[in-house]
Amino acid sequence: MTLILVATESTVVTIDADRGTVVPGKGLGDRPTCLAADPFVHGRAWCGTHTGGVFRTDDAGASWRAVGLERKHIMSIAASPAERDLIWVGTEPSEVWRSESGGDAWHETHPLETLPSTPEWSFPPKPDTHHVRWIACHPRDAQQLWIAIEAGALVSTRDGGRTWHDRVTSGPWDTHELAIHPDAPNSLRVAAGDGYFESDDSGATWRSPEDGLEVGYLRSVTIDPGNRDVVIIFDGSYSMGFTSNGSSAHERAKEWAQQFLNDIAPGDSVSILQAKQQVIPVLGKLTTDPDRSLCCEGI
Repeated sequence: MTLILVATESTVVTIDADRGTVVPGKGLGDRPTCLAADPFVHGRAWCGTHTGGVFRTDDAGASWRAVGLERKHIMSIAASPAERDLIWVGTEPSEVWRSESGGDAWHETHPLETLPSTPEWSFPPKPDTHHVRWIACHPRDAQQLWIAIEAGALVSTRDGGRTWHDRVTSGPWDTHELAIHPDAPNSLRVAAGDGYFESDDSGATWRSPEDGLEVGYLRSVTIDPGNRDVVIIFDGSYSMGFTSNGSSAHERAKEWAQQFLNDIAPGDSVSILQAKQQVIPVLGKLTTDPDRSLCCEGI
């Protein structure tokens, strides 16, 4: 059975890929912001919310219950692949919390604001604040992780957050995601607002290769599980810099869809979902007609 949890604007739904069903979960008390699946226990996951704290499911998303950090604005969450029940949470303003009991109790790590670079941290849409955008756990060492501050720093700890190491000069400034392959735990791959970055020494030094890379604002990064030398990055410029001549929201969306479809190679399998109040299939079977890729006016 293949189950996929999807956070929408108002809830978390469970998609059963084998049966083709989409079922909303029950019990979430606030708008979801992030999800993390348990690498040790099947069917268990955690959801961060806008102001309602952290929720946990033990039945693959059918039901959720609150497990703490109420009134915290949760921005990121991660379950350690190296230690069962060890959960990390990032907030806005930037704080890192840890639980060693699967969320039953929480403890704040050493304050991030003690780092020298803190005065330069700022999230452009809300320049008076910043937040923990991403948490990347070491695949073997439960006490080592990397924290992406949006925007201003990529920081790290080797002792479970008792002390923090500030950003390095050659490193990314606006990290969106950081990927680590379990067979190469010291090799870091970063998608950032200021480009693509690589490190092979756990982030002590960085390089930013650009050959063949036609975009500079990157949204996501992942590493092929079967080949650690294959890295896939996702362009974020559609959300940040896509321009259109369309006179309405529908026309502009059609232009975006057409541009997306033009980039699809023959034989590619594509599924697009609109996740607003509910998950709606937008594009099922592959088509080159942008009108068929849109389910409603103003998507």
